Amino acid sequence: MTSETGSVSKDFIREIIEEDLRTNKFGGRVHTRFPPEPNGYLHIGHAKAICLDFGVAEEYGGKYNLRMDDTNPVKEDIEYINAIQEDIHWLGFDWEDRLYFASDYFDQMYEYAVQLIKKGKAFVCDLTADEMREYRGTLTEPGKNSPYRDRSVEENLDLFERMRVGEFPDGSKTLRAKIDMSSPNFSLRDPVMYRIVHASHPHTGDKWCIYPMYDFAHCIEDSIEGITHSLCTLEFENNRPLYDWFLDELEVYHPQQIEFARLNLTGTVMSKRKLLQLVNEGHVAGWNDPRMPTLSGLRRRGYTPEAIRTFCDRIGVAKANSTIDVALLEHVLREDLNERAPRVMAVLNPLKVVIENYPEGQVEEFEVPDYPQDETRSETRKVPFSREIYVERDDFMEDPPKKFFRLAPGREVRLIKAYYITCVDVVKDEKTGEVVELRCTYDPESQGGQTADNRKVRGTLHWVSATHAVDAEVRLYDYLFLKDDPYDVEEGKDFTDNLNPDSLVVLQHCKLEPALAEAKPSDSYQFMRNGYFTLDSVDSTKEAPVFNRTISLKDTWAKLQTTK
Repeated sequence: MTSETGSVSKDFIREIIEEDLRTNKFGGRVHTRFPPEPNGYLHIGHAKAICLDFGVAEEYGGKYNLRMDDTNPVKEDIEYINAIQEDIHWLGFDWEDRLYFASDYFDQMYEYAVQLIKKGKAFVCDLTADEMREYRGTLTEPGKNSPYRDRSVEENLDLFERMRVGEFPDGSKTLRAKIDMSSPNFSLRDPVMYRIVHASHPHTGDKWCIYPMYDFAHCIEDSIEGITHSLCTLEFENNRPLYDWFLDELEVYHPQQIEFARLNLTGTVMSKRKLLQLVNEGHVAGWNDPRMPTLSGLRRRGYTPEAIRTFCDRIGVAKANSTIDVALLEHVLREDLNERAPRVMAVLNPLKVVIENYPEGQVEEFEVPDYPQDETRSETRKVPFSREIYVERDDFMEDPPKKFFRLAPGREVRLIKAYYITCVDVVKDEKTGEVVELRCTYDPESQGGQTADNRKVRGTLHWVSATHAVDAEVRLYDYLFLKDDPYDVEEGKDFTDNLNPDSLVVLQHCKLEPALAEAKPSDSYQFMRNGYFTLDSVDSTKEAPVFNRTISLKDTWAKLQTTK
């Protein structure tokens, strides 16, 4: 992790790893893994885990695995498996040939379960889920042993085998670890190891009808793969004694589980179940909707992998949960796009301007810098100028207030890299009174924005030649939720009641400079004075381009830091 001053600081996980390397705890190895469940798309919270899991392995010359924890066939899908791999590659990580599935180890897990039964450490239980909850006890009262806990080893082996071959219906039996129903740690109160699920699995088909629970499978997967540091988010802290118990009882290689705080962002839902609800109920246009916090949604909106990795580095790794202001993520994105996005002119709400004294049919080309903010870069492009142009409708007022410095009747302004123009007449729709066209004159001596008498004007406008303009759809994305805490709702309400009805505004017939006709999907630009925009990778076509607003120019985080 790099601090704001540029010095390198060590978080507690890196301190643990360095101490393990010093003591040769794992033979000098660092081997991590990222174990997503393929039951949804990855989101920005997963990006923090990926950057940590894979980043520390890269940092210390180790290895990292990608492992699909596919232990629940009911919710898993090949679509999610493919999307997870695409997102991680996009972030910049390559697991080489180390892609694994929990289901790769189902045979071994079954044998380990049998081993625990033979040791008297596991039993087949007939309690229903509701009964199991009743027997579990409370925070102040110990649980009660299942009436099936003292079955003989022989009976348990027989029942477990019959579970495996499909003799019993779903939910009728489970295999449970025999630990301690009076333990203050609920995860040790005889947890379920296997349940019956008659469902086809996306990776193993119909081979199995019993599936291991995550807590049993996870530690075995880590052990088989030779993981050294099993990095998990804090919700697994209470499960660490169970992780250790299984490995100790099985007497197998034992990785170290370490927990860290997950990423929480203001105004953002991170629950995959809630994100799936947004998709299924049609509140968004799929997992890759640019308003979603999914990596595919952020990618489509125009976020860069470099910005996300920088953000994850900036927020660091902590032991306590906290919520990060989404403005910091946006600030990091602006910093990144400011460096890489060329400046272009785009008129989102066009108003036609006719320059009456400019020769009809004449076209000039002005050389405009692509990166005017960076003096070390010399890239330019030629932008055509003609008698009819478009400017932003908001850049004109017929009766302007005192501090309005843009176009108004009788007022002169500068067109970027072109000429000074003065508004001499206003054309309105006869029925509605709406302004539909401005009539202006230009100063031929002001080419490039300079005049012979060096007179100054207060307003500088971007513009697009009407003859050469690219017609495009522009989608203005905003926050998906109205509150910093989307779950802050009145009793009887749902988090979807906090959805922002203006999270998407679609503008048709925007006018873009002709260079944007060559834009490729996911290309990003700064539309001068309007923000950063990216060519949509899904809906855009050559004939009908669609640009998504990635982020506005206003940086609330930078302003907040300045005023501190």
